[in-house]
Amino acid sequence: MSLEYNTERTHLKLREYGRNVQNLVAHIKTIEDKEERNKLAATLVELMKMVNPEFSKDANEYTQKVWDDLFIISDFDLEVEGPFPVPESTILDRKPDRMRYQSNEIRYRHYGRNIEILINDAIAMEDPKEKEGAIIAIGKLMKSFYLTWNKDTIEDEQVLKNIKQLSKNQLDIDIQKVKEFGLFDSEKRPNDNNGNGGHRHQNQNRNRNKGGKRNFSNKRRRNNN
Repeated sequence: MSLEYNTERTHLKLREYGRNVQNLVAHIKTIEDKEERNKLAATLVELMKMVNPEFSKDANEYTQKVWDDLFIISDFDLEVEGPFPVPESTILDRKPDRMRYQSNEIRYRHYGRNIEILINDAIAMEDPKEKEGAIIAIGKLMKSFYLTWNKDTIEDEQVLKNIKQLSKNQLDIDIQKVKEFGLFDSEKRPNDNNGNGGHRHQNQNRNRNKGGKRNFSNKRRRNNN
């Protein structure tokens, strides 16, 4: 693992969210697909809201505040379609809100403290679909955070193993489902139905149609004889 000195790091825009969130914003800015960029930005906003549970997550005013923070972290250079207009730079004069912190040691430093907070929030979720969605979002974040610290990739199995360790086996998801649909990947995977698999299926249909016509013609010739 290659470490970087504080003097080599970029300035931390909003300390209350931590460096990992800032790194993820920088990652979102590099994604070329607009739809995927919008989706990841919306997911990150929801996770940023979970980090600060003292505020009402359903309040429209607070939601706009978090979207504003997202643009501040991006230096107002994030091309995404959010539910609110891009804030003016004068918003930087706003006094930051107090965030909660834990005094215990971070288990996986490359994931950061916020991931542990998000995992605790996911454990408390009662709705199974909502909990699964939180696990998927956490998995995407963990994979992205890992890549900011390491040149090598991390397997989905290892990400899920870390989630289970941090949650004390209270969070789990079908690993085969994760791998098949690329649920922990921030980039879209090509859909087999729209790729070679679809072409093979179409070719098979055309072959069957050709075969049917040939058999019908042969039968008609035999009847004429």
